[in-house]
Amino acid sequence: MPEAQADRQAGIGAVLLAAGESTRMGRPKQLLEWAGRPLVQYQVQELQATSAQEIVVVLGHEADLLEPLVEQVMKSPRTHAVINPDYRQGKTTSIKTGLRNLRTAVGGVMLLAVDQPRPRHILQRLIDAHLTDETLVSVPTCGGKHGHPPLFHASLLEELLAITEERQGIREVIERHRDGLRAVAFDSPLVLININTPDDYRRARELADA
Repeated sequence: MPEAQADRQAGIGAVLLAAGESTRMGRPKQLLEWAGRPLVQYQVQELQATSAQEIVVVLGHEADLLEPLVEQVMKSPRTHAVINPDYRQGKTTSIKTGLRNLRTAVGGVMLLAVDQPRPRHILQRLIDAHLTDETLVSVPTCGGKHGHPPLFHASLLEELLAITEERQGIREVIERHRDGLRAVAFDSPLVLININTPDDYRRARELADA
């Protein structure tokens, strides 16, 4: 079976990173209001509305508070939550926790942080574009700027499981395979949203509401 066809049949696994301490925000970013609900619930629901084969939600900080909220919106057996006990050691530990807890064989993986809210139509278009051909890495772009989330071919899973904070996490993998990177162009600046501070949140809400 051709590799690209096999990947389409295997589908995309999604890892939602929601374990951080939100130090620059001053309050849990997972609980910020977004489209009338906590941000973590919004992003789980948007992911579930896509064709993602499996969705792993990685929790850590305030997991006792967040896990019930996630469970409230789990509408599919393909979605499950895991706890990263090492979340204070950096985002790479949450990425690896999510990857290790994929229960099915996937053709690729999407890595999405909860502070990068993305509507379902953007996520689905990324998935479709990534599976169109044998792309190693796909990233959304707007105005020539790279955004999030990145999607990685399954052949890169071992490299992703070897990332460290010291080597800049997934950036090292992306740079190593820049020749195999596919930029998926969007007109919407929503693909560039990254919420770290209260000002970021305000600007993101303005963009989303525009």
